Amino acid sequence: MNQEKETSPVSGYIMLIIVALLFFSSLFILIATKNPFFILGILISIILCPGFFFVNPNSSRVLVLFGDYKGTVKKNGFFWVNPFFVKTNISLRARNFDSERVKVNDKVGNPILIGVILVWQVKNTFKAAFEVDNYEEFVRIQSDAAVRKLAGQYPYDNFEDNEAEITLRSGLDEVNHALEENLSQRLDIAGIKVIEARIGYLAYASEIASAMLRRQQATAIVAARHKIVEGAVSMVEMALDDLSKREVIDLDEERKAAMVSNLMVVLCADKDVTPVVNSGTLNH
Repeated sequence: MNQEKETSPVSGYIMLIIVALLFFSSLFILIATKNPFFILGILISIILCPGFFFVNPNSSRVLVLFGDYKGTVKKNGFFWVNPFFVKTNISLRARNFDSERVKVNDKVGNPILIGVILVWQVKNTFKAAFEVDNYEEFVRIQSDAAVRKLAGQYPYDNFEDNEAEITLRSGLDEVNHALEENLSQRLDIAGIKVIEARIGYLAYASEIASAMLRRQQATAIVAARHKIVEGAVSMVEMALDDLSKREVIDLDEERKAAMVSNLMVVLCADKDVTPVVNSGTLNH
C-alpha cells in the first residue's frame, strides 16, 4: 500500500449512544445486583471512548493500526473507530510560506538576496504522512533549494549578459513559472500540490548594492543622453531645412556649422544656457 485510501468510519453519535447505554446499564446492574461481572461492561465502555474523534472542514485524519495504514478520513463530522487506531491530523487547507531571504550568486556570479512566496496544500495524505519525516519542514528545505537553483539559472539583469533575454528582474512571469515547475517536482514526493510560487524579494547583496546602483544610474543617464542627442539632431536638421525652404537667410557652410554648434549646445546642455550677443561678424 503506497497510495491514499479514503475511508468512512462509523458515526460517532451512534457509538456514543451505545457506549453510554453500556456504561450506565452496567453501572446500574452492578449497584443493584452487586455482581462484579458487570465491571467488565464498565471497563469495555471506558476502553471504547478513545475511538471517538472529529474532523473539521478541510482537515483529515490518517488511521494506522499497529503500523498498518487503514485509510484516511476526509469527510468532516463526528466519528468512531477502533480505539487502538493512531489518528494523525493533517490539514488540507491552503497555506502560505514566505521564505527567508537567501544570499546566493546569480548566473554571472553576482551575490543577490532572494526570497520566495509559496502557496501550497496537501493533496495526498499517505505521502505526507509516510513518504517524508516532516512534510512542513520538507516544504521549507525544498523551497530553499529550489530558490538557490533558480538564482543560478538567470542573471539578475542583463548588464553583464547582453544575450540574456530572461532575467530575474525583468522576466518575472517566466522565472515564476520555472520556480513553480521546479517546486512541483520536488514536493510531489510528499503529496503536496503547489498552488502558486513567485519571487517575493529580490535585491543585490549589500556589498555590491551601492556599486550596482551607480551602474544603473549611469546606464540610465547614458540612455537619456542618447535620446536627447537624437532629438537635438532632428531639431537642428528641421531648423536648417525650414530656413532653407523659406529663404529666411542664406547660410554658407561656416555659418551653418556655427548655427549647428550653438543649437546643439542649447538643446543638449543640462543647465540653462546664457546667451551671448555678437554685434560683429562670425570672425570678430
